[in-house]
Amino acid sequence: MSLTTLENYFLPGSGGEVVQLLQEYGERAMILAGGSFVHGLAARNLLPGVDVFIDIQKLGLADIVAGSGGLEIGAMARLADLASVSEIREDAAWGALSDALRCPPVQIMNTATVGGNIAAACPYFDLPTAFLAIGASVRTEGSSGSREIDLEDFFTGLFENSLAQEEFLTGVALSRPEPGSASAFVKLETNANDLAIVNAAVHMTVDESGACQAARVALGGGVNEIPLRSAAAEKLLTGQVITDELPAKVGQAVQADISPMADHRASAEYRSAMASVLTERALRSAIARMTGGN
Repeated sequence: MSLTTLENYFLPGSGGEVVQLLQEYGERAMILAGGSFVHGLAARNLLPGVDVFIDIQKLGLADIVAGSGGLEIGAMARLADLASVSEIREDAAWGALSDALRCPPVQIMNTATVGGNIAAACPYFDLPTAFLAIGASVRTEGSSGSREIDLEDFFTGLFENSLAQEEFLTGVALSRPEPGSASAFVKLETNANDLAIVNAAVHMTVDESGACQAARVALGGGVNEIPLRSAAAEKLLTGQVITDELPAKVGQAVQADISPMADHRASAEYRSAMASVLTERALRSAIARMTGGN
């Protein structure tokens, strides 16, 4: 597919219009946000039959609102806008998101949107892994109204999500983290412009005794067809007093939950090994943030 083959391009002014267009054109239609990944999808023949674009830039979905309950991030917020939010830059609990937003080149930061990054359901993207670790949910609008979906229930397969045919993503919500929380994200890539070969993010909450009361360990970058949480790593980490030996053990534990893919950039065996290494590094970075390190 090339842009010259499009039959229709729509610029609706309301969510209701978007839903109507999705109902009318069905699988022929695609929501257009920043558009930074459209060429990549077309080049991989992942847009068969799509000849209608529905551009949502006029829906007023670019706001990022911080409140006592957390953050509400509009689907059309650019990555650069999100990176500039002081709560994300300064709160150790959202450190994984801050880390992930340091990865894309400036052209992507200024063009790509938060909603598009999530809705694409690309396992090699960075934000889904970071958002998964810090417990994000997505907001949607469709013919049955609006709903909120936990991010871990949103991804259903390679480039596939749980949105209904006539439904689109309107934003991402983050709850205010518990005191004593910190998170971190680590990525393996071939160069500064590359998608992740493997990425990992860890979020943890530690009590006054130094024991981990809650943990979320997320991985992406081809360790599965979707970004995922490692139940084995989280179980090992939760309830444990943080020691210098624990991060390596948690890193090894993720092996129970991943099914790495092989492609021209990395073998399944290499991704498997690096998943453990990056999980360990992410956990050590989160611990350093919790204890006052960078």
